[in-house]
Formats: sequence, C-alpha cells, structure tokens
Amino acid sequence: MHQGKYVFSQVMEEVVRYQFNQCATRYKGDYWIKNFTCWEQFLAMAFGQLAFRESLRGIVVCLTAQRGKLYHLGFRSTIARTTLADANERRDWRIYRDYAKLLIAQARALYTDDPFDLDLNGTAYVIDSTTIELCLTIFPWARLVKARASVKLNLELALSGNIPSFFDFSSGKEHDVAFLDRIVYEAGSYYVFDRGYLDF
Repeated sequence: MHQGKYVFSQVMEEVVRYQFNQCATRYKGDYWIKNFTCWEQFLAMAFGQLAFRESLRGIVVCLTAQRGKLYHLGFRSTIARTTLADANERRDWRIYRDYAKLLIAQARALYTDDPFDLDLNGTAYVIDSTTIELCLTIFPWARLVKARASVKLNLELALSGNIPSFFDFSSGKEHDVAFLDRIVYEAGSYYVFDRGYLDF
C-alpha cells in the first residue's frame, strides 16, 4: 500500500500557494465561489499539462478515474467537465498571467550565476512570434481571414537558462513590430530578432 505523497502532490508543493492566492484575490477570482476555487482550476489545468491531456474531457476522465485519491492530489471534490469549462471561460485570465510572471521571475533568479558561453557584457534575449491556429466556430472573435482564426504569441526569451522573460498574446492580424512597443528594455542587454520586427 502506498504510504508517501503522490508525484503530482510533490510537484505542486513547489508552487507557493500564498502568492497564487494573492493573484486570485487581486482579480476577485474566488468571489462568490463555493466549490471549485481558482486553486483547484489551476491544479486541474496543471494536471492536464503534466499528463499530456489534449482536452478538458481528457483531464476530467483521468481525474475521475482517481476519485478516491483526489483529496490527496489537492482537490476537495470530483470535477465535472462543464464546471471546468465554465471556470476557464468566466474567470479572469490575468490571475494566471500574474502568477506566471512571478514564476518566471523566480526561475530567472536561479540562473543568474550560471556561465554563459557567449562573451557578452549583458543579458542576451531572443524575440520571436508564433501563430496559434484556432477553430473559427469556437473562437469567432479571433477571425484572421474568412475561414481561419488565430492569435499570435509574442515571446522574449533569455538565452541564459532558456526562460521566457516576457510574453504577450495579440490578434493574429497584428504585425510583429507592434510587440516591440510593449517590451520593457534592459540597459546594456542584447536583443536578437528577425527582419519581421524591422520598421523603417
């Protein structure tokens, strides 16, 4: 019989819940919520990511199969697919954005003293974007052309540690160069990007 903690619980122990609760409180994420808190939503989505689930139904099926162990994984009760879908649709996305920024800052601090192969006086960043295709019937607000929908992920990646230092989502129609106006530049740093970001 298993006596120790489950692997998922051990991974989630590294997440500082106090910081997450501050983000949820800032945007009233748990306001008037009785059963399925923002923390449980975060646990469910993290479980889906770690278990390589591709849909909400897949996440719920896997968690329901472990119904007797849910309490030990951090959940207070079983999760319905509609409950998870409603939470993803209605809760403020800025809760998770702010918490991601906190995690990125903590991860970057771990790599400050690591040696970097390039002989540079400052930090080196790589800037690029990728287009994420979406289903037009589900996401009509993200229309790109007549029959396609998409959003664009713009990313600034620090080469030391390969950790994102800044990211932003925008419309699929927006040109890459507009992302450069939203970056907070560090003095003495190096930025590498392709010709898509040039604007004369």
